[in-house]
Amino acid sequence: MDLFGSEAAAPATTPAATPHSANLLRTPETASPPVRPGAPPWTPPVTITPAAPPTATPVRPSAPPPPELPPKRQLLVGQFVLEYTLRRSTRRSIGFMIDDDGLRVTAPKRVSITEIDNAIRTKQHWILSKLHERRERRAARLEKPPIEWVDGAQLPYLGGDITLRLLVGGRNRSTYNPATRELSMVLIPGATELLLKERVKAWMQQEAKLLFEQRLDLYAGRLGVRYHSFALSSAGTRWGSCTVERKIRLNWKLIHFSLPLIDYVVAHELSHLLEMNHSAQFWNTVGLIYPEYEEARNLLRKRAQELPVLFG
Repeated sequence: MDLFGSEAAAPATTPAATPHSANLLRTPETASPPVRPGAPPWTPPVTITPAAPPTATPVRPSAPPPPELPPKRQLLVGQFVLEYTLRRSTRRSIGFMIDDDGLRVTAPKRVSITEIDNAIRTKQHWILSKLHERRERRAARLEKPPIEWVDGAQLPYLGGDITLRLLVGGRNRSTYNPATRELSMVLIPGATELLLKERVKAWMQQEAKLLFEQRLDLYAGRLGVRYHSFALSSAGTRWGSCTVERKIRLNWKLIHFSLPLIDYVVAHELSHLLEMNHSAQFWNTVGLIYPEYEEARNLLRKRAQELPVLFG
């Protein structure tokens, strides 16, 4: 099952300044900065500039063309022409899903187009309201200024901000000090901003994997279930998913949020091991190990809208 919060899946029918400075490293004006324990000796600031373009382009085998997406269908709903993507599956009922690409309908192979259109009309108020909410959220995310990847930048981590510190050294390495909430990135001279962003993302993904595994084991024990495997995802709109093979995936970007919100998603996906749906019994199961799930679900939606643009 996919976790979209309350808006993602309906019951079955019938996450002013220029983008970056030329110099990403701290540049003291009159004195050397204080030396932190374990940090390399300070050296004169080095400008991190974009890598020079290659002089020649290596020849690579041509990649296979991407799979074609199902064509969108159109349906007149009231005064609106509603577009949706139809997918056929072995499921027993018609399901609806809203994401940044619009409405996606999954229906059994035996169900006719007329039945699908009628099901959409039955759910039209829910569908139109959720599409409107999704458009507003997307617009709000795009309006937020991106992070400036300079020394002292503030990055969202576990519900708060941590400070990015940039240092020059002989090799790339990362160090996090929880006492000062500083993430120190030691970069070789000439490192690019792209490399810095990839290094920060890799560190956050590593932290996410370790933390999520701990929380999964904790809540699985409370619920009395066992999952087959766990992996990180980078989905654009899904915070988590659970398959019938008991495989759980959690979006690494949850590491930006506070622990209670992470625990809600963990409890949500583990509950699908017992109830592969979003029925009343499913939410009762979630409530057994996470009673405040409704508050967490709403807060997760709000916090996701407040995130700055990091790696987009």
